[in-house]
Amino acid sequence: MRHTISVLVENKFGVLARVAGMISGRGFNIDSLNVAPTHDASLSRITIVLNGDEAALDLCIKQLRKLVNVVECTDFKEGQAVARELVLVKVAADSKSRSDIIQVADIFRAKIINMSPDSLIIEVIGDEDKVSACLGLLEPFGIQELARTGRLALKR
Repeated sequence: MRHTISVLVENKFGVLARVAGMISGRGFNIDSLNVAPTHDASLSRITIVLNGDEAALDLCIKQLRKLVNVVECTDFKEGQAVARELVLVKVAADSKSRSDIIQVADIFRAKIINMSPDSLIIEVIGDEDKVSACLGLLEPFGIQELARTGRLALKR
């Protein structure tokens, strides 16, 4: 089962390594990991997506809460959070396919953020299903490069 965990930590050297090490030490594989400062420069938010069973996850969260620099740890249940993902995708675009690619981007409210004679870079923001559907429609045109943030989430 997939779980999204939000960990608010003190913005100090080594905290991320301790959090990631504790999670991997519990046998979890991290699907995605995002870290960034919050509105308070002394705090950072770590958003982690993991696969695992409930019993192991409960133990993992209890261990996270015991770490010195952890301020708050939340496991978001289904529907408790607003979650989004950001993808930058570079798609091959010749003069014949360019309008079709732009049409796909428009359908998903994606933004064209760079144009070159032979490619387009598109920014897609949304939930995981929206991003995957957009990438599925762009795939036939030829995806040259892809950068994906993974899930970011905040409690409703």
